[in-house]
Amino acid sequence: MIDIEREIEEEFRKLPSTRESQPADFAPPSVSAPELSMPDYVEHRAGATEIGKLSAEAVVREYEAAAKDIEDLGVELVGHVKQCEAMSRDALNVIEELKETAARYREEAKRVFLHIENCSLVTAQVRRTCAEMKEKIAVSARIETKAKEK
Repeated sequence: MIDIEREIEEEFRKLPSTRESQPADFAPPSVSAPELSMPDYVEHRAGATEIGKLSAEAVVREYEAAAKDIEDLGVELVGHVKQCEAMSRDALNVIEELKETAARYREEAKRVFLHIENCSLVTAQVRRTCAEMKEKIAVSARIETKAKEK
């Protein structure tokens, strides 16, 4: 373990020297000052000390800022609700189109079903007619054969 530490230390020593950044190199984070006016729903009471007034003002301003952020979230939420409503309307329109398409498919299925059954009935009638004709031809041939035999 000690050997690994030494090797790491030697590798760091081999690296070119770079100036490390100092805390003064960075700009301090900017903080916006709260509004100077107090909200309408509060007012200082007589006899409050200056420190008490300033502390109360600072706290009420923070609460007011949070309340405005909450209201902004409400506005954003309303926007999302409107998007959802639009999507719901679009979905309902698509559902109606799907119902209409399904109804057309059912009508087409009924048409094909009836066509196939009609073809089947015609085919059955043709087969019956053919069988009857064969029978008539056979009877006629037997009668002719018997007539020739006599």
